[in-house]
Parts: sequence; structure tokens; C-alpha cells
Amino acid sequence: MFSVTNQLDKTLNQQVLAILERCNHLNHLKQLQSFLVTIGHSQTQFYAFKLVRFCTLKISNFSYARFIFDNLFSPNIYLYTAMITAYASQPVYSSSALSLFRDMVRRRQPQPNHFIYPHVLKSCPEVLEFRGTKMVHVQIVKSGFEKYPVVQTALLDSYSRSSDDIGIARQMFDEMSERNVVSWTAMISGYARVGDITNAVSLFEAMPDRDVPSWNSVIAGCTQNGLFSEAISFFGRMLVGRSKCIWPNQVTIVCALSACGHTGMLQLGTLIHGYVYRNGLVPGSFISNALIDMYGKCGNLKEATKVFDRSSKKSLTSWNSMINSLALHGNSEKAITVFEELLQFRDYDVRPDGVTFISLLGACTHVGLVEKGRAYFDLMTRNYGIEPRIEHYGCLIDLLGRAGRFEEALEVVMGMRIEPDEVVWGSLLNGCKIYGRTDLAEFAVKKLIEIDPDNGGYGIMLANIYGELGKWDEVRKVRKMLKDRNAYKTPGCSWIEVDKQVHQFYSVDKTHPRTEEIYDTLESLVALY
Repeated sequence: MFSVTNQLDKTLNQQVLAILERCNHLNHLKQLQSFLVTIGHSQTQFYAFKLVRFCTLKISNFSYARFIFDNLFSPNIYLYTAMITAYASQPVYSSSALSLFRDMVRRRQPQPNHFIYPHVLKSCPEVLEFRGTKMVHVQIVKSGFEKYPVVQTALLDSYSRSSDDIGIARQMFDEMSERNVVSWTAMISGYARVGDITNAVSLFEAMPDRDVPSWNSVIAGCTQNGLFSEAISFFGRMLVGRSKCIWPNQVTIVCALSACGHTGMLQLGTLIHGYVYRNGLVPGSFISNALIDMYGKCGNLKEATKVFDRSSKKSLTSWNSMINSLALHGNSEKAITVFEELLQFRDYDVRPDGVTFISLLGACTHVGLVEKGRAYFDLMTRNYGIEPRIEHYGCLIDLLGRAGRFEEALEVVMGMRIEPDEVVWGSLLNGCKIYGRTDLAEFAVKKLIEIDPDNGGYGIMLANIYGELGKWDEVRKVRKMLKDRNAYKTPGCSWIEVDKQVHQFYSVDKTHPRTEEIYDTLESLVALY
């Protein structure tokens, strides 16, 4: 370790900053801090600010940063801002950011400035039990900063993160004296988060100027709300606008690849893959994971494996995507092999999580590895402390049901620590259909109807089961119940990509412009059999 004393040849400020630049460990910082104490500068705000910033930005030691902060007699606004900014950057520390801000307000010293409020507001939506946005808003008005554009945009963003407050956010947006691209994007993102894509798209189309984040907000919003074709359409429009120096970044690429994966647009996904390399977008872990997921969902396991093997830094998401892709397409043995490789992986930060075991249990289900699946279920809780979620129970029950082991499946259902939902009863129902267990299927469907009485699909299942049992009076009762309730049945939907264009079809759908031609071809194919 370098000698602190020898470093202080020039002015104190210059040398302290030079030493901090060379520090890369908490012990180095503590030596510098000890020296500042010995020369009487332990309460100097400038040095304390630099030490706090070092702890939060360079070594991510928030507890020691707070230790330095708490040992100051009277921290100034810059120190409060540094601590709150650091807390706000990590959702897990959101409550600490709000607590520190409240302490500052109660002490009335120092007075908040307009720079601190955006960081305080960023933490408000993360703390559900603390309705902080409105309380901070009141404080902003008292402080006289409500007209500052940066504060207005932060308020708008904070309100827009709650579906209950999206109306307040829109009112603020409409009343803003100065709207810039950031405030427009914040409002679009807010609508997208609460699922109001109609207003998000309408606002996006009305934007006077757009940048990459604004394009990302509408593309991501469409993708996250299941409007994959619309997301691809916006991505295409963004590429056309490249002459305005608007180029897709990693976020854009990840969202576009996700949309391709969900719609099965392998051709377009491959073109985007090529675009990444041609334009020097280094395929880091986010893009690599998106590529693995896209190729996996589209069934190109060869390319998915190639991207996975070439990834220089495999995150847990990389492993999960690869295991899920293999399991999804019935390559269960390979999926299990990749999981075993994960267990031997040298990066100790990468450990299986709940998502890993959902894919793994699904892989076991595809090939009927009942004992192996049960062993993995036990391993998940015993070795990794993962509390089973409804999806894990659903996979295990599906595994047992497909193997015809209904007594064991029911034991699992009765022993669940959480209330069974449609995933669980639906998994049991699938097994009943395979083995003709109409008695148990009837029981499962009744449970499904209790959970979602407006879903006509469950009622139709029950009517069909009664029909198989010859209970025609019961069939009529169920059909009358469906009619009285106006129960709906979600139509089946599929996509197909032809010549880089996605065609979407619903069950009994006749809206496609080439409907007659499609049905004629279908009838000719049926006639062959």
C-alpha cells in the first residue's frame, strides 16, 4: 500500500484526489480516511463528499458510505444528494432514500434544491407501502421548485408508474409550460407500463421530435403488452429514419428480437442478428441472451447453441434461455446436460434460480422422467432454498399427470403451501384427458370454473366431459349457464412469416384478405386424407 504521507507533497486537495484515483479497495479508503482524521479534516464536507462517492460508485459499499455520512456533524446538500442518488440507483435501497430525505426535511437543514427531487421521486414507486409521490409533490410546491422542467418531468414519471395515478401524470404533462423529448418519453413509457398502448402510440405519433429512448419506449411498450407485430412495425420505421442519426441501441435490438421470438419471425430475427455485427454493436450479455431466446423460440436450436457457446460471459439468463429453448422443443436430454454444466460452472455468482427449475421440470415432463423431475423439485428447495411457486407446482403436477400417477399428483395439490390456481388444475386436467379420467377431469374443470367463471373455454370442456359420460341433462345445464353469463372463449391465435411479413390468424377467422384462397387450399389438403 502506498504511503499517504509521501503523497501529500503538493496542495492537500490535489493529493487527496490523486490518492482516491488510485484507491481500488475499502482498506485503501480507510487509510486515507484515517489520515484526514489525524490532520483535522474528518469533518471537511468536500473530502467527505469524495469519500461517499467513492464508496457508492467505485466499490458499491453503501453501508460504509452511510457510516461516513452519519459521522458528519452537519452534512450539506451535496452530501445528502450524493447519498440519496446512490440509494435511488438501486431499487433495494429505495426506502433508505426516502427515509434520508424525510430526515433532512424534518431537520430543515440543509434546504432541498431542485437537483435532489428527481432522485427522491425515482424511489417513490418502489416503496409500495409509502405513497411518497404526493407527499414529495407537496414538499416541492412548498420549496417553490414545481415549475422547474427537470422536477416536473420527474414528477410526471413518478406518477405514471402507477395505474391509479396515470391520470394525474397526464394532467401534469398537458399543463407543462415546457415539454421536451424527455417528458414526452416519460409519458409514453407511463402509458405503456400500465398497458394503455392506445394512448402511448397516439402520444408517440404526436411527438414533434424523437430520439432513440422515445422509439425504445414505444417498441418496448408494444412488446411488453403482447403487440409483437406492432413492435416490429415501429422497429422498421425507426430503421427508415436512420438518416436523422437515430440508430437502434442494445435496448432496441433486445425488444425487436423478443418480438421476433414471440411471433416466430426467424427471417427477420436473423437479419437483426446480421445488423448487430455489421454495425459494430458488440453482442454483450443482453443481446446474446435475446438472440438465444429468439432462436430458441423460433426452433433454430443450432443457432441458439452457437450463440450460447460463443458468449464470452454467460449470465444466469443465458443458461436459463438455453435450457428453456432445448426443453421447449423436446430436446430434454440436452437441456438436462446443460443444467448439469451450469452446476459445474466456475462463476459462483451464477446459481440456478426458480426460472431454471421451471424449464428443467418442463424438460423432464416432455420425456416422462418422473423420478428425475421429483428429484430436481426436491433439490430446488433443499440445496438452493427456492420456495416453490405456482409454476413449479404446475410443472410437477403436469409431470405426474402425464405419467398417470394421479394419486401422487393430488397429494402434491393438497400439500401445496399456496392456493392452487388455473395453472395447477389445468395441468391436472391435461393428464386426465390423456388417460380418460373423466371423473377427475370433471373435478378439475369445476375448480377452474370457480376460479374464472367468465371463461367459456372451461365450461365447454365440462360440457364435453359430460357428453362423453352420457350426462346430457348436465350438458344442457352447462350450455345454459354459459349463455346466461355471456361467458367468452379466447380464440386460438397463430402467426406465420412469409416473405418477411407476418400473417396472424384467429380460430374461425375470415378477415384475412386472401381468406377464400386459404380455405380452398385447406379443403384440398383435407380431401387428400
